[in-house]
Amino acid sequence: MAKRADCRNFDLSQQFIAMQMQIPIFPTDTKLINNTLGFRKQEDMVYYLHNGSPIFCHQEQDWNNYRYILANLVENRLCNIKELSDALGVNRRNIERYVKTLREKGSDWFFNREEKRGDCYKLNPEKLKEAERLINEFYSVIDVAKILGVTEGALRYHMKKGTIKKKW
Repeated sequence: MAKRADCRNFDLSQQFIAMQMQIPIFPTDTKLINNTLGFRKQEDMVYYLHNGSPIFCHQEQDWNNYRYILANLVENRLCNIKELSDALGVNRRNIERYVKTLREKGSDWFFNREEKRGDCYKLNPEKLKEAERLINEFYSVIDVAKILGVTEGALRYHMKKGTIKKKW
């Protein structure tokens, strides 16, 4: 006769750690990332759900928060990069970059960084004034570009845009 297991005498302290499992129940409009993680859009907010409970949210156009949340999901091992990439339709390399940034620079970088995109780094305000002065002294655009160390196209762009004005 087989000996029956007695659950009352089971000792968890030696080898096992017991975790209570939660059945994942998601709203019907949730797009699943994996078995326990999903996201849904409601009005202008995006909610990330773990086992049906919200863990993160951000406004639809809040890109810094979005990048931070994706990196955080991977860093906390709630999903992997491939699952996120497939579910969101985002390039894997972008998610890898977000995770690397979170690991190296921390969470503050996503929210307190200085925006440098769209700034002209070669033609700062001082060089623009100098370019305008030289052009108004009848130097050619090519000569001014060589003097300032910028391309002729950059100067012509600013002339067309109106940040460099000819007086003649």
